[in-house]
Amino acid sequence: MIKTCILGGSGFVGKHLLTRLAANPNLQVRVVTRNSQHRTHLMQQYPNVEVVIANVFNPSQLYGAFQDCQAVINLVGILNPPSYEHSFQRMHVDLIAAIIEAAEKASVTRYLHMSGLHANAAEGPSQYLFTKGQGEDLAHTEGGKFMAVTSFRPSVIFGPGDSFFNRFAGLLRLAPGFFPLACAESRFQPVFVGDVTLAFAIALEAEDDSTHGQRYNLCGPEVFTLRKLVEYTIKQLGLLVTVVGISDTMARVQGHVMGLLPGQPFSYDNYLSLQVDSVCTDDDFSKLGITPQNIDSIVPSYLKR
Repeated sequence: MIKTCILGGSGFVGKHLLTRLAANPNLQVRVVTRNSQHRTHLMQQYPNVEVVIANVFNPSQLYGAFQDCQAVINLVGILNPPSYEHSFQRMHVDLIAAIIEAAEKASVTRYLHMSGLHANAAEGPSQYLFTKGQGEDLAHTEGGKFMAVTSFRPSVIFGPGDSFFNRFAGLLRLAPGFFPLACAESRFQPVFVGDVTLAFAIALEAEDDSTHGQRYNLCGPEVFTLRKLVEYTIKQLGLLVTVVGISDTMARVQGHVMGLLPGQPFSYDNYLSLQVDSVCTDDDFSKLGITPQNIDSIVPSYLKR
């Protein structure tokens, strides 16, 4: 019986992972949240999952959450920092250091880490990719001294409840016949959330050490430009909207301006991340025995007209 503690379990990927892991009778799952409303919702939706309230930046509370657990899964990540308290540095790097310290004290032996495709501590062009790279490296170099560490580096993740197709759908429904799009020719290789959570489950449940120390790039079977993905969304919604790609200068301005809006639908740091195509050079799903699903087999089922 593997007892696993999950951080970020109330998010999009977290809920899909909980659904998968909670169905395995050989796993005991504990989820950490600092939000009492999230706790209530999770307990109602996953009655066989233990939900504890803790501040992950409080060393004693994090240690308490990890006690009796053999494995820890960290899904925490932000695309735009809502405040200094939740900055890129704090959520992607400082949190990893706190996890490592608490995990060592609690004698955790397995750690699965959600990173991002092209996360790079040396050359990441955006704060998102730079700090994601720092956190990933820290997990492997320091956490790897006493835990078996595996990290996952997905392209943009889609599926029911996602913040990619659903976010564009919401914006497109408000569009006045045209939709100005920054970085329209940036490329993505969208990956289904079910395939990502399956990769986590395979690594967690593996009886050998083949996944230990690995960094898996996770991409779907098809490459699209951002323009094509937005046009695909328009088609699924049955809207009459034309995508208008804007210049690089205007994209920069849009990033600065929209980054000041509530919810930050687009930011300058997002613009910088889009300067690196989110596509894979290696098929790491095949190493795990997974055949990734394409958007046509999934997206129409949840993106309603």
